[in-house]
Amino acid sequence: MLKSLLFSTAAVGSFIAMPASAQRPKLAPAVRQFVAIDTDVVAITHVRVIDGTGAPARADQTLIIRDGRIASLGDAAQVAVPAGARVVDGTGKSVIPGLVMMHEHLFYPTSPVLMGAPPVYANLTESFVRLYLAGGVTSMRTGGNMNGFAEIEIKQAIDRGDRAGPWIDATAPYLEGPGLNFMQVHELKDAADARALIDYWHGIGATSLKAYMHITRDELKASVAEGHKLGMKITGHLCSVTYREAAALGIDDLEHGFFASTDFAPNKKPDVCPGQAATQAVMAAMDPASDSIKSLIRDLIQHHVALTSTLTVFETYTPGRPVPPGIDVLDPLLRDQFLQLKTFIDHNPASLYGKLFPKMRLWEVDFFHAGGLLLAGTDPTGGGGVIPGYSDQRQLELLVEGGLTPLEAIKVCTLNGATYLGRANTIGSVAVGKQADLVLIDGDPSARIEDVRKVSVVFKDGIGYDPTRLIASVKGRVGLF
Repeated sequence: MLKSLLFSTAAVGSFIAMPASAQRPKLAPAVRQFVAIDTDVVAITHVRVIDGTGAPARADQTLIIRDGRIASLGDAAQVAVPAGARVVDGTGKSVIPGLVMMHEHLFYPTSPVLMGAPPVYANLTESFVRLYLAGGVTSMRTGGNMNGFAEIEIKQAIDRGDRAGPWIDATAPYLEGPGLNFMQVHELKDAADARALIDYWHGIGATSLKAYMHITRDELKASVAEGHKLGMKITGHLCSVTYREAAALGIDDLEHGFFASTDFAPNKKPDVCPGQAATQAVMAAMDPASDSIKSLIRDLIQHHVALTSTLTVFETYTPGRPVPPGIDVLDPLLRDQFLQLKTFIDHNPASLYGKLFPKMRLWEVDFFHAGGLLLAGTDPTGGGGVIPGYSDQRQLELLVEGGLTPLEAIKVCTLNGATYLGRANTIGSVAVGKQADLVLIDGDPSARIEDVRKVSVVFKDGIGYDPTRLIASVKGRVGLF
């Protein structure tokens, strides 16, 4: 979550037998209304395969899905279509892995940001999981929890087949100290309180952790140790703790690229959040190729700390950027509320984001090219306008605009996320034996990344969902449920 800144490969032609236990999930009638393809065997013929590893796209391929997994993949002239298979003509289309996005939310700001009060976030689990799936997201981490039990319950409902949505790595509620002043966030008392909170939510079913802006080093150290003991990774949107300090304490991931770093804050005091304005002013003036940022990048990589890019939320704070996609699905009140905010931002001469936005994108690319594990997410919070599914596609476009190739951006949003989650053996790339989490696209995003918006079918566990039906079920009402 971003606190409002206005306030302060498979072998060609190969085939493997599926395990006897492999089967497609049983779906409730409420989910079946969104299903376009559900059969034992599916053959996507003459399709372009972009496998998520960064390798060049392969043209004229046939991909066979059997019982929810990729059973065969290779040149169309060499792969036989099994008798009785549901055939999907992929001519002119591309298959990419299902997106694995690492900073998503199931809540959205519903109080007017311009009123000056801290935002209130509504529980939008039902509508958001449908939008994520419609946009091609088949796995995601919720990068912070304000819904308590709701996020864990929706994860479990999706796993049972009772709801349509991505597989979810569900974070526990924020690990945050005093200073945020959000009524929906518990303030930690000390390291023991952090351990107790983690133990409780792990028992409830949370699978991941997130540290927040006012956590202390002692609380973060205890949280890392307790989380790792329970098999939970921990990420952070930090302020009181610097990136170098967090890396030394064993944090697994850092959110928002370098936007949240306070390593360059003047007169930074230990365990005190200096506020974002002072730090951002320093970074806006920094040489993009400075030795200080290169040194920080090296330190994070040496400590095996991943970095999550969330360019979509920062684009909404940058003057002159386009209206974000998908706002028509919002309740009209929320849509108009965001457009008022955008008008204010576009005419704000004091904004630093015109300088920060391109510089931060460049540093994320530098981190990636230096060998860092760059992840991606969207963060549908801030002042609004970041819409699940649509924003995940936009994140790919922004990574390319920032300097990655389309193939690199697709890898960041698929295989890299799966690697961080420890699930790269089953998802994240298009390969024989892997789970059939796939996105069928009308076009070629390896050449034109904007084609990622042209989603035709989203396969999750080999079941094909219709994005049009998913979007239609919530359009104009997002913000209500």
